[in-house]
Amino acid sequence: MTTVRTITSDGAGAVLRHAADRKTVVWTLLLMPAVAIVQYVWPKTAGFLMPLSIYLAYCAGVVAHNHNHTPTFVDRKSNGWFSTWISIFYGYPAFAWIPTHNENHHKFGNRPGDATIIWHRFKKNNAAAALFYFFVSAKEQGPLIARYIAKAREKRPVIYSLIRTQYAVVYGVHAAALGLALALHGPLRGLLVYASALGIPAALALWGLMFTNYLQHVDCDPWSKYDHSRNFVSPWLNWFVFDNGFHTIHHERPGLHWSLARAAHNKEIAPHMDARLAESSIFGYCLKTYLLALVSKRYRVAPLVTVAELEAREREEQRRWSRKLPDEPDEPDVTKGGPRWRCLPSVVS
Repeated sequence: MTTVRTITSDGAGAVLRHAADRKTVVWTLLLMPAVAIVQYVWPKTAGFLMPLSIYLAYCAGVVAHNHNHTPTFVDRKSNGWFSTWISIFYGYPAFAWIPTHNENHHKFGNRPGDATIIWHRFKKNNAAAALFYFFVSAKEQGPLIARYIAKAREKRPVIYSLIRTQYAVVYGVHAAALGLALALHGPLRGLLVYASALGIPAALALWGLMFTNYLQHVDCDPWSKYDHSRNFVSPWLNWFVFDNGFHTIHHERPGLHWSLARAAHNKEIAPHMDARLAESSIFGYCLKTYLLALVSKRYRVAPLVTVAELEAREREEQRRWSRKLPDEPDEPDVTKGGPRWRCLPSVVS
């Protein structure tokens, strides 16, 4: 681990855990606010800059995800304010990754118990399923977030305070940003400025991260050590999204820093996984799977395992654990090679 010292607004040093997170700092502390401010100062750029704002909001979600697995800074205070800062551009408090992703998705990995499980709700991989997956999964994740907040309120007052702060900052800043846009530019232009700079990008970031999760797991084998996830391996596209395309290695080693994912994927995953799970890009996969496959059988790819096979495996697991001995654990560790999840929330790092 290489540490790098940056300077916070109060003049104190904030030490990065990894030198690669200089890029994270540039994206979050410079590009994200700068692109939003430009649209407020020069409202004619609103709309034209919206695609860039959407990309940066998506990156805010990726950074929030990375930050909750491997905190960006060494000290707890810096990690706390950074979580709150990126929540503004992501559009939702970053703490929510902990109960829904760190503690749930990584534990169950598209198997029964995962709030974002795909094959319980969608029997075929098509564009409609991919588009609506966010809404179904968000409904299932709600109770996880509510229980996490209730537990924090009861037992962890420091964490509960940060949760309240994140909600207040995210919704407070967005309300203030909308009010400022309306005051500066009038109703119609002001609404466009806010929507382009912050509103629509944040909404699409929430949807986009869930859409990505769908593509990374659909038609894969959740009980396999190497074939439970699809990987998007294009070097240049991964550069833009902090190597978020390497998903199998992330599940196997969730505490691994994002900058090390490519090398670890090439060494530990690529030689063993099904070659069909190495796609160049999300865009190419969507084009092939959801458009070209409709007009040509050439582009139709069978799932690694069918839903019927997954349901049979689930019944087998249920029968096996219904016969467990009294001293066996209540929750089966159905992963291979040890658990694939690690909860290292930035709020307590």
